[in-house]
Amino acid sequence: MTGSAFDIQAAILAKLDQPSLLIDREQISYANEPATKLLGKHIVGSNVRLALRAPSAISAILAKQDSRALVSGIGNDDSVWELNCQLLDKEQRLVIMQDMSAQRSVARVHADFVANASHELRTPLANILGYVETLGDKKAGDDIDVRSRFLGIIQREATRMQSLVSDLMSLSRIEADRHRMPEEAVDLVAICKKVAGEFAEGGELAIDLPPEPIEIRGDDAQLCQMLRNLVDNAIKYGKTDKQVSLSLSITPRGRALLTISDDGEGIPPEHLPRLTERFYRTDPGRSKAEGGTGLGLSIVKHIVSRHRGKLDIASEPDSGTVIEIRLPLIAE
Repeated sequence: MTGSAFDIQAAILAKLDQPSLLIDREQISYANEPATKLLGKHIVGSNVRLALRAPSAISAILAKQDSRALVSGIGNDDSVWELNCQLLDKEQRLVIMQDMSAQRSVARVHADFVANASHELRTPLANILGYVETLGDKKAGDDIDVRSRFLGIIQREATRMQSLVSDLMSLSRIEADRHRMPEEAVDLVAICKKVAGEFAEGGELAIDLPPEPIEIRGDDAQLCQMLRNLVDNAIKYGKTDKQVSLSLSITPRGRALLTISDDGEGIPPEHLPRLTERFYRTDPGRSKAEGGTGLGLSIVKHIVSRHRGKLDIASEPDSGTVIEIRLPLIAE
């Protein structure tokens, strides 16, 4: 390759955002800045086999024709790169790398989501079909006690499916709006009072709210759903003889602070990082027995994120759980 041709190619690659390499007789003759950030400045002048150390990448780069390859583990173990390798002549090659990690991660999350949703729906549906088939048998169907018991089970399973479908639809709507910040001014004090009123009959909720309104830009229905999920969880997993606490205040940094706390069994530390994952349950048996869909905290996380807020969950075994949500106030 002549010096002028090399300089022109290097100048063009220097403008690219993707890591790009020029290979000359298996030696890296040029690497732009994104490539040296990814692989290190020492790769320039090195043999491509030693610089990349990825067999699939080497095979694509040194192929005798233009080629593409998906390569894992370049830069870090979780990364996925698409290598676009083009022959410039018999000895020179151009390699442009495209980071596919985010796309692969999204695809994996979607696949896991579909698999989990299908599994969660399949179980109650199988139960419903089984009991309906049994009731179709004349001997079982004519027994009033058996019929009543089986119909009760069918109703519970159908209600569970209804809740799951409702949560799935809700999560889908929230995700569709996640990049659109709510514009309507809403009063968090009024929202807290509204949700607290739904739990007033059981006397399980104690509230501490300021007398004056606290306004944010928000989606009233989503914020009510967020609080409803958190209070319901706290009551469900708290001690039966202790009240759940809901409070609202303004932080010294000028943000609305919602706090929901209970005196329940608490959550082991190894579960805390995964609490907001879809379908994740710390106690699967208890959650399903009490009608949980495994989507409540995931919905909460997405609502908080859409409102540009911050969600913190603190808990220890036998010490209860405290959930704090910080939301930006309307700018004066």
